[in-house]
Amino acid sequence: MAHKKGQGSTQNGRDSNPQFRGIKLYGGQVAQSGSIIVRQCGTKFHPGHLVRMGKDNTLYAVANGTVKFRGRYVDLIPSDEGVEAFAAAGSAVN
Repeated sequence: MAHKKGQGSTQNGRDSNPQFRGIKLYGGQVAQSGSIIVRQCGTKFHPGHLVRMGKDNTLYAVANGTVKFRGRYVDLIPSDEGVEAFAAAGSAVN
């Protein structure tokens, strides 16, 4: 009888790389055009004014401005004068 185990492969030992999800820019912080605001799995947050969603549900800014969270929606208050402002019901744009 053998006293050593055979050198078989194990079923463990695999690990995936981290996805680094979460909120990258919080409310009141300044976002540049193209900067990522939220990396998410599914649609916990939805794009609002001047925010678009990528194919992996990442929310990113399409203009320069200040991030504003409105419930489950993420808006961008533009800092440029040429971009139209957004006035949602019940939200004060300063």
